[in-house]
Formats: sequence, C-alpha cells, structure tokens
Amino acid sequence: MFTPVKNTKVYEQVIEQIKYMIVSGELKKGDRLPPERELVERLQVSRTSVREALRALQIIGLVECKQGGGNFIREQFEDNLIEPLSLMFTLQDSRNSEILELRRVLEVETASLAARSITDEELNALAEIIAGMKSHPDEQENVVLDKRFHYIIARASRNNLIVSILTAVSSLMDSFIKEAREAIINRDENKETLLEHHEKIYKALADHDEKKAAKVMEDHMNMIIKNMDLY
Repeated sequence: MFTPVKNTKVYEQVIEQIKYMIVSGELKKGDRLPPERELVERLQVSRTSVREALRALQIIGLVECKQGGGNFIREQFEDNLIEPLSLMFTLQDSRNSEILELRRVLEVETASLAARSITDEELNALAEIIAGMKSHPDEQENVVLDKRFHYIIARASRNNLIVSILTAVSSLMDSFIKEAREAIINRDENKETLLEHHEKIYKALADHDEKKAAKVMEDHMNMIIKNMDLY
C-alpha cells in the first residue's frame, strides 16, 4: 500500500514507493497505475511531484504512458537495455570484440539451459529456420533467420533475464558491427560452415544433450568471433 510522503526530493520517494510495489508483487507487468489525482491523494504530495516521478519512470523504461489510457507498468523491457549499453560501450572505449565475447559467454550457457527445457514446438521452429537458410539465396533474409534462431534458443532457456540481456547485446552488436556481420555471411566459405553449426546446435537441443549443446554453441560463437576480428 502507498504511504504518505513527507520529506525532501518528494518525487524520488514517489518513485521508490512505486518500485517497492513492483518488487512486492502488488504491481505486475501490464498493470495500470492509479490516476494522477488518486496518487496525489494517497501519497499526500503535489501533482507536480507525481508527474516528475512518472516522467522519470518513463525515461528509465519502467512505465509507459498510453494515449488516453493512463500509465502502465511496461510488459517488455529488452529495448530499454540497448541505449544504456550503447552509451557504456562508447564512454568506456570498448572494443567490438567485447560485445561478441559477452554474447559467447551468455549463449553457451543459454544453449545448455535450452537443451534441458526446449519444447517440440520450439524445435520445429528451429528446424523450419534451418530449412529456410538452405533455401533462401538472399543473405539479408538469412541474417533475420539467424537472429530468430538464437532468439528461440534464448526463450527456450526459460530465463527471462537472459532473454533480455541477450536481446540487448545482439541489438548492440547489430548497431556497431552490422557490416562486418554481413561480410562474414557473404563469404562463400563461411556459408556452409554456418549452416553446419546451426544443424549441430539443433541436433544437440533435440537430443536434450546439455553438454553437447554448450560445446557446439561455443564452437559457433568462436567461429564468428574469429572471422569478425578480421574486419
């Protein structure tokens, strides 16, 4: 429940109370926040403080305002990680290879977790993607299929935090080294190798072999890192 706010930096305390309600489970993804007038009355603060708090929560991506519908707790958070990661990458003078190394660390364990819990439906989706990679001459389309392949595996890990981080890392990678990625895929000698890697990953997942899934995913990521370092 909300409690009256009586201190300096009022809007920050409003934020803390809303965050606490999320942590405690009183507010969940997709829930609508009380109207501004009700928040003012329940928290005993000014409308300005409430609006400042809501604006701050919107900026950090925790709350979204729907036109004519009020303020809601966001249901999807992956996109909100991309901009902070991009800024950190730039400010810390990070190398492109660091993004790939992080993705390798995450994806190897993700493959192991996915092998444990992946469903027949998800396996069928992966099989369809591989079939699409074989039949599509357009490498731009194959890039899209490749991303979808890894996203399904991330979802199959049943770890929402991993999904969010991997999505942000993959998007960051696209932003900084998109041309290098395309150059790798467009190399004839790499096309067959990449396809073989995806087939091996699929087989390990279909066999629910956690160690094998981790090993073939690590081989796949190492191959990508090695080739991207050429550019």
